[in-house]
Amino acid sequence: MNKYFRILIFVATCLGIGYCSGIATQSGGNDWFPTLKKPVFNPPKEVFMPVWTTLYVFMGVAAGLVWAEIESRREEVASALRFFWIQLALNAAWSFLFFMLKNPLLAFIEMIVLWLMIYETWYKFRRINAVSGWLFVPYLLWVSFALVLNGSLWWLNR
Repeated sequence: MNKYFRILIFVATCLGIGYCSGIATQSGGNDWFPTLKKPVFNPPKEVFMPVWTTLYVFMGVAAGLVWAEIESRREEVASALRFFWIQLALNAAWSFLFFMLKNPLLAFIEMIVLWLMIYETWYKFRRINAVSGWLFVPYLLWVSFALVLNGSLWWLNR
């Protein structure tokens, strides 16, 4: 299987997870979320879809590039991709915890674990493929911002 097909598989998977997260977000995003007190740095809702779409594409390309190295670095790639799948599952779970369960505290705690898994994935990816590492930097930065935002939302609405 060539590198571009591997990238396509991962990009499609990430976008699919993003789509499912978007559905979960809409469940509480239209009725519950507007009622919350928000910090002054809360972005407008129109920002989230293009940012997340871009990040899911970057994640998919990064994972596909790492997967393309499987023949020469089997154990290292397998370990990196395990962390990738863990962080992707945690990424999806956050939307359900925050918007469907309407639980900012639980979502905040989960996001701390998510951030750690993203960091570990970034660390492993960059050792296998430098471009993959760089593609994870915007994701790590955005989730860092989202962590502060989530914590602020919980604090303001406790």
